[in-house]
Amino acid sequence: MRVRVATALGLTAVTVLALPACSTDSSEAKPGTSSAAYAGTPANGEQQTAPLSSAALEPLLLDEGDLGSGYTRTPERPAQHDDVTVLGCPALDKLGGDAATGGSLDFPRKAKASFTYTGDSDSEVSEELYSDSADKLSDGTGRIFDAMTRCPEYQVLVGSNAIDVTTQKTPAPQLGDERWGLLLSFSAGGQDSVVKQTAVLAGNVLVIVSGSPALVDRHLDKALAKATATR
Repeated sequence: MRVRVATALGLTAVTVLALPACSTDSSEAKPGTSSAAYAGTPANGEQQTAPLSSAALEPLLLDEGDLGSGYTRTPERPAQHDDVTVLGCPALDKLGGDAATGGSLDFPRKAKASFTYTGDSDSEVSEELYSDSADKLSDGTGRIFDAMTRCPEYQVLVGSNAIDVTTQKTPAPQLGDERWGLLLSFSAGGQDSVVKQTAVLAGNVLVIVSGSPALVDRHLDKALAKATATR
């Protein structure tokens, strides 16, 4: 069976979603050494603009033309409502149901796109955009990443299926005003899967790219550039 998991930041606490198991492809970026996920602080004196609507965020997402050949956009999946229990991570329990079931961040202005890449092996990458005040985006994102990294190992029960999870902070590129990095490893049914997640805050827009480590590293810069091109 494939390990189909995702994490409380679009991909951040765990649920059974459609991320295929990762193979040990030599082209994938190697996990970074454990370090602080917060590699910077918001820029001082930057004038805040009004949050963008969900409709305004949609055209700022990457598309197949931005990604290159071999990418196919996957349809948005319906919300999952499985019976999910987190074991061994009180910090995640405190975040409530949305975090424990893989819900997106609690910001109403958002847009998301997911893609499958057919290369040496099938992989996935997804992008999420959120818009709000910089302070709200920073606080909400930091709270989720902090909870995830407080628990280097824990287990999630989705119905009767048990998934073992390990988390590791990773260095994030010096982009935007604030940034966070996380590597998650999932194990279930004898299969392993690895998800890298990098979040970058730039003014009133939060960009999150998740999925195969190599694809996240490859497309983060262009995702941020497109999301902030008009500002």
